[in-house]
Amino acid sequence: MTTKYVLLDRDGVINHDSGNFIKSPDEWLPIAGSLEAIALLNKHGYQVVIITNQSGVGRGHYSEATLTKIHLKMTRMVEAVGGKISHIYYCPHLPDANCKCRKPKPGMLEQFSKDAGVPLTNIYFIGDTLRDLQAGIAAGAKPILVKTGNGAETLANNPDLNIPTFENLYDASQFIISGQ
Repeated sequence: MTTKYVLLDRDGVINHDSGNFIKSPDEWLPIAGSLEAIALLNKHGYQVVIITNQSGVGRGHYSEATLTKIHLKMTRMVEAVGGKISHIYYCPHLPDANCKCRKPKPGMLEQFSKDAGVPLTNIYFIGDTLRDLQAGIAAGAKPILVKTGNGAETLANNPDLNIPTFENLYDASQFIISGQ
């Protein structure tokens, strides 16, 4: 049996985003239904992988050790509702670093594809920003926009997007498991 995957951005998709960065575990607060959405995907045979820009590390707002603590809180909260996050890919670089991993570049998605040994053509990547969608498209994945986080603004600024769009991660997850 082939392993199925769903890739998720973190801030604005799973947890509430902040223009001042999520700098501590206390600031990491899940969006209603997002943890249950991950558990739902798992229940239907999907492994969930996080693909997230975390330039707050490069900017000195928080350390990689703190980022690890934030991710530990997230994984524990997901596990508490019966879900599991299989892997987390993050880019700590500043926007002007010209790295290959920072979205909208597809480097993290391509690294996941290489690590998992799977093509991205039938894998959904759910995000709330244009750069998430651009990274998904550049990597050959199937992008989905959620209106949480920056998603409503992304949609308003790009009204001609021809990408599946949902109110939140739970609704997007229901679409994925329905097999449409």
